This record gives sequence, structure tokens and C-alpha cells, in this order.
Amino acid sequence: MGGLPRRLAELTRPESLRLLGSAPFGRIVYTIRALPAIVPVRHLVDNDMIVIRTHVGADCAGAVVAFQADDIDPVAESGWSVTVTGVARRVVAPDETAHYESVLAPFVDMPNVEVLRIYPELVEGYELVSAT
Repeated sequence: MGGLPRRLAELTRPESLRLLGSAPFGRIVYTIRALPAIVPVRHLVDNDMIVIRTHVGADCAGAVVAFQADDIDPVAESGWSVTVTGVARRVVAPDETAHYESVLAPFVDMPNVEVLRIYPELVEGYELVSAT
């Protein structure tokens, strides 16, 4: 660690969403009584929207949330990070819900696990690259 200087190279929206879709998990950031909360979740990117299964749907549905995932190698000091900000909505169509439930297992077995879709308004992606 502490190797060559690095800089952040901005990624395009399509590249950011592609990388986000390749991550095995991410983190949803939302608020509870105006305080920030962060929960790790499994996700997928479908039609440029982030879909998750989580037990925090009651706190997130209809609210502005952030979603973040990354792949940083601390030894090589390289990798990427993507943050999406948008509104989370419950997926309520039975066929869509069944599909997402079949491909997304929640991290924890808890009651009230729901499928949420995040509609990205802001997509910010950065890659750590050599500064030289």
C-alpha cells in the first residue's frame, strides 16, 4: 500500500451501470427518521434500473435513496466505485415479482422481504487509475 499516486477517472453512465451489474452485492442508503442507514443487498441491473430484494422496503419505497457498489483492490490500489441516486419503488406486478424473486436471493431470511426498483437519476462512477 502507499504505492504510486492515483487519480479518479470518471466513468460514463453506461459503463458505470455495466460495472454495477457485475458486482456481487451493493449497499442501499436510505433514511430512518432523518438519520442515514446503510444495508448490504444483492442486486441486478435490468433496463438500466437497479433491482434489489430487501427487508427495508417499508423505509425505502417512494423515497430517494442511494445505491453504491465497488470493486477496489487494496493491494493493487485499483478498481472502481459507482453510486446511483434515485427513487425506490416497490415492484408489485406478480410476474415481475416472481421473476426477481427467482434470480435474487436476499442476504437474510427475514419477514417482509420485498422487491424494489431504483430509478437512477444520478449515476456517478469512478475508476482508480495511475496519476502518471
